[in-house]
Amino acid sequence: MSLLGLDVGTTGCKAIAFDEKGHELARAYREYALNHPRPGWVEMPVDRLWRNVAEALSEVNSRLSNDPVSALAVSCQGEAVMPIDADGKELHDFIITFDQRTEPQCEWWRENLGAEELFRITGMPLHPMYSINKIQWIKQNMGAVFNRAWKFLCVEDYIIYRLTGETSTDWSLAARTMAFDVVRRDWSRKILDMAGVARDLLPSLHASGTAVGVVLPEAAAETGLPVKAVVATGGHDQPCGALGAGIVAGGRAMNATGTSDVVCPVFDEPHLTEAMLASNFCCYPHTWGDQYCSVAFNLTGGLLLRWYRDTLCAEDVRTAEESGRDPYEIILSRMDPEPVDTFFLPHFVGSGTPYFDPHSRGALLGLTCPR
Repeated sequence: MSLLGLDVGTTGCKAIAFDEKGHELARAYREYALNHPRPGWVEMPVDRLWRNVAEALSEVNSRLSNDPVSALAVSCQGEAVMPIDADGKELHDFIITFDQRTEPQCEWWRENLGAEELFRITGMPLHPMYSINKIQWIKQNMGAVFNRAWKFLCVEDYIIYRLTGETSTDWSLAARTMAFDVVRRDWSRKILDMAGVARDLLPSLHASGTAVGVVLPEAAAETGLPVKAVVATGGHDQPCGALGAGIVAGGRAMNATGTSDVVCPVFDEPHLTEAMLASNFCCYPHTWGDQYCSVAFNLTGGLLLRWYRDTLCAEDVRTAEESGRDPYEIILSRMDPEPVDTFFLPHFVGSGTPYFDPHSRGALLGLTCPR
């Protein structure tokens, strides 16, 4: 029986199956676009996301006739959140990390609780991106949607729900909501009470790797997964990546480029210090054991590469389609191997650590006309 990992990012999802010795058996990838309904707003359509996830799972499972999946787990982007009603109907698309509509809610926390107390409880430096701000925004601006909501789900939680009918999440992803007590490893009653969000609007909490359900027949029909394959909690993509890279003890770190460019160090105990907060470094549960982790990041890593490909490299994309090659391979083949005099500031959706400035803007400097 094989094992399957599903990674659901901001710009694409990847499914990979392995045998019990860790050998790759099959993989599939789907890329999807985001919606920008207003300036500064960024949403991921739920139906588009699920369609791509189901297609990737189906493609992988179609290649595993002799070795069906026995269990799977999900790693995913953090902060994105959406509501469903009691019948499981999606009430709004995912509001994702880069969305800037929640700046007023962020300022409300600064004024009513303070960045220091918030960090002591949640391990998160104050910022508009976290899920609790988005839930508050829905409550304040879409009251009918909030009142109909049965659960607010992050991406991992939603995929688990679609597969099993259960609403569950893991500690690492729950921490990215800014409503989770990272020391007690439970939803923070103080944060939820202040936000006016009932605890039962959020999923149940588990350690990463906890079996929380099995694949239902209707989900099996959509994804090709075997009925009753075990579904376990996974985690936030960065600590999942660190675990995959073998970073399971304090003093080591992983560097990864996905939608964002991230360094993820691991600690043997929580570091909720003034120095961490001053540099806007978070601290939250790792996906392994009792360890903790942090992330230092630039928000636009692979996201900006895709923008460059789609905006400035139409000819390369066309050549790639005609030749069956990867467009990035073609782009890289004509890059100057030496440094050039062009300077690029990648703050297209604000800056990441250490400044956390959502108003910072990107820049491309040093351009000249061909002679």
